[in-house]
Amino acid sequence: MFRVGLNPYGLSYAVGLQGAGTPRENPLPIGLDGFMHIAEEVGARCLEIHAPWLEGQSGPTLDRIRDECASHGMTPIVSTGLKHQPGETLRTVVAHARAVGATVVRLGLTPVLEGSRAAWGARWNTMVAHARSTLAREAPRASDAGITIAIEDHQDFGSEELVAMAEAAGPNVGLVFDTGNPFAVGEDPVAFAQRAAHRVLHVHLKDYRAEFTDEGYRLVRCAVGDGAVPFWDLARVLSAHHEELTASIEPGALESRHIRLFTPRWWDGYPHRDASELGTAIGRLQATRIAPGETCRTPWESEAPPDEIVEYELAQVRRSIQNMKAFDRGTA
Repeated sequence: MFRVGLNPYGLSYAVGLQGAGTPRENPLPIGLDGFMHIAEEVGARCLEIHAPWLEGQSGPTLDRIRDECASHGMTPIVSTGLKHQPGETLRTVVAHARAVGATVVRLGLTPVLEGSRAAWGARWNTMVAHARSTLAREAPRASDAGITIAIEDHQDFGSEELVAMAEAAGPNVGLVFDTGNPFAVGEDPVAFAQRAAHRVLHVHLKDYRAEFTDEGYRLVRCAVGDGAVPFWDLARVLSAHHEELTASIEPGALESRHIRLFTPRWWDGYPHRDASELGTAIGRLQATRIAPGETCRTPWESEAPPDEIVEYELAQVRRSIQNMKAFDRGTA
């Protein structure tokens, strides 16, 4: 079902993306080369590359990345996000994707997290309009270059909205399905898959456990397969539309995400969500919830030393790989 590989965002501190330029910066980040080495070591079958790593690289360097991916049987995917600047294009990232042998560019549409549209006020509508217009302009150009764009549920949009945006943008725009992020917008992961499977091009394998609060719940990262996401059910739904999909293992962020959906204002700007579906999603989170008194702060949140943060990330990625291998064998 899945060509399982890695993306760098579950290893954000280890690779040098988190804390950069601050007193908590990783003193020995492994960067792209270290990330690729880990992917090769664990037998990754796809490799999601952070687009800024490719900026300013020479042709021979891009050729080396392409050749290393090919030699290790890894499908490359280039990952970027909209910056919401006037006249924004995807020309550079599309060119880099072609150079490293990728045919899919993963695209985050907004910086909104935790489903907190209301906190952005009028800017939310402005960002949505920018995303729509950029996709309408850039999708045909990407298609001419042989590149497909995959827009992600990045704790900002639900399945219905993303499918509508993809369909409006054209046949070479599909979805990245982050399996944990539906919980951040009050949506059930299986219901997301049922509505969006036909447009899914790539999967982010993410899982969460929840700490419930008076306002909603905090989503806390865990190894993929140890939390609330029902991967068997997702595979069943996705396999009805796809024989195989690339899927990057991505434990969640080092900071917990507080989803305040028990407060009326949080829902401002959202389409209606069926109460039974929301109940199903909350039931999944309750089944694996973090018990009162159980430690749920990550080493980053506890201000642990750099080596402890790195080992925490690596340990979760390794366990995630073990869990997904067991899942693939039918023994999970």
